[in-house]
Amino acid sequence: MTNDVLIPKDGWINIQSPIEIPNLDKQLWFKLSVSVAKTFGRTEIPNVFKLLAINQDIFWRWLFFASRLMPYGELTDREREIIILRVAWLCRCRYEWGQHIEIGQNKAKLSDEDIVNISKGINAFANPKEQLIIKACNEFINKKAISTETWNLLSKYYNNKLMIEISVLIGHYEMLAGILNSTGLQLEPKIEQFYKMFNERIKGME
Repeated sequence: MTNDVLIPKDGWINIQSPIEIPNLDKQLWFKLSVSVAKTFGRTEIPNVFKLLAINQDIFWRWLFFASRLMPYGELTDREREIIILRVAWLCRCRYEWGQHIEIGQNKAKLSDEDIVNISKGINAFANPKEQLIIKACNEFINKKAISTETWNLLSKYYNNKLMIEISVLIGHYEMLAGILNSTGLQLEPKIEQFYKMFNERIKGME
């Protein structure tokens, strides 16, 4: 049970963790990833790193791939975080949602109202481009494809290279949400505290 103000229609997926997150902090190779974590806007190694590092072969390859999307993608910070947060909401992934509220507000300067609007969907946005971004997320997650109509309308704002980035970003965070939901990963205490303060601020806005 949480005190979250915003909760998806069917609730957050809440699975008791079937896997123990190992303490890797003293391993030399893992200490090296602290500097990598900083490129993701983290002063401490997030739990998702520790989870995926159980399989080191996948972890390091995933880390390189994920960094091409965030923080080194070509979308603006705002566009990227709107997409990730909408995917997290649709996938009912509390860890991804909480993590990217913190990243979205501190790095992309999303307002409390922006995040509330992301939970509401297309009609909560006044900006036509952002309406289409939300629509693309909805279609990709719910229908497993961005419709031709939505793709063509988004293409008025983005070239083909960025359209591929948008598609891969949505797909990647859907995949990651599935892993996080399946393993019941919990937010780190500092991020949980940030998220708690966000929930206190938005009471009455939902």
